[in-house]
Amino acid sequence: MSLVFNLFILVCIGMALLIGLNIVNILQAGSRKADGRTMRQIIGGDPETASYADIEKLSRKDKMQLFHAAGVPRFEDIRGEFRARLLSGGVLGPSSAWFTHHIFPTGKPTFKTEWVGKSFQNLGHNAGQGYNIFAERIGASKNTRRLRKMSTDMGPTKIGKDGKPVFRVDYSRFNPGLIHSMRDEIRQVNANLYIGAGYMALGGGYLNPAPFVLEGPVRGWVGPDT
Repeated sequence: MSLVFNLFILVCIGMALLIGLNIVNILQAGSRKADGRTMRQIIGGDPETASYADIEKLSRKDKMQLFHAAGVPRFEDIRGEFRARLLSGGVLGPSSAWFTHHIFPTGKPTFKTEWVGKSFQNLGHNAGQGYNIFAERIGASKNTRRLRKMSTDMGPTKIGKDGKPVFRVDYSRFNPGLIHSMRDEIRQVNANLYIGAGYMALGGGYLNPAPFVLEGPVRGWVGPDT
């Protein structure tokens, strides 16, 4: 009985720790309302020439403020394969990155994979589809895998409170388990740079977004592996 009790206590401690870390990560993202600064003021330079490096140097709070300040993209402009890169920050940043690179691809640990992109295809006026792109190391070479299909459209943000439209990514149609609840929202910094944020129910949903950038597009639609 004491072993069962000890295991129960350990599980409770683990859950409390996870909840606490999520709360800290949510607080580190700052307000869900825009603070009134422009993209230029947040970045400290011209957003038209901004790069991943300019955004990566910002705090987690300012990265999310940039998301709130960024422009509304045209649905038809987000098509083809884009290079994707995670943005660091927050107490859960490292664990979120590990999940994205090594669990997200297949739902099982894949230690030689890295999330490197997303691809999109328009299917109508406000309906589309897409997939994620992963690089898998095989010896000295890399194999490209196109997995984790999703649906896309334009609609109001849930991450922010401004009600502005975002390019929305919804995984529920094609993915069971944890990924079923995953969503992304994307806004535009300049013609070749977009800032996005993803979330899923387990981590607190839209209250606890994980930011990333898309660059490109670098090539046309290829299609998912399955």
